[in-house]
Amino acid sequence: MDAPPEEVRGRLAEYEWLGKQVRAMYDGIDDVRGTAHSADELVTAVVGGRGELLELELDARVFREQDAGGLAASILATVREAAEDAEREATRLAEELVPRRERGADFDPVFGPALHLLNDKSLPGSDHG
Repeated sequence: MDAPPEEVRGRLAEYEWLGKQVRAMYDGIDDVRGTAHSADELVTAVVGGRGELLELELDARVFREQDAGGLAASILATVREAAEDAEREATRLAEELVPRRERGADFDPVFGPALHLLNDKSLPGSDHG
């Protein structure tokens, strides 16, 4: 049994709307940047919205100490801080699509909005809302 044409049009409109939302979210995450500096200002890290390390700057003064372990710890801490900054920005972006009351402590700013949209019963063209 074939679906009535109006139901098909409704579903197509729903999928088109969902696709636009997911693309906007995807593009927005690509623009997210988190930046952090070490406490001594010798290490700077920039992390993208997907958690990837985009930039790492080391001031030439880091080599004065010749403490490889200390430098590694400083780099790791700075990259983690930049990643947290990027995640906060990605979450802010996701807030535009997912109301705070519907986000739990384990909310994923990358996939959470898409999952929310897929579960939304009031999508355009939907007969559920």
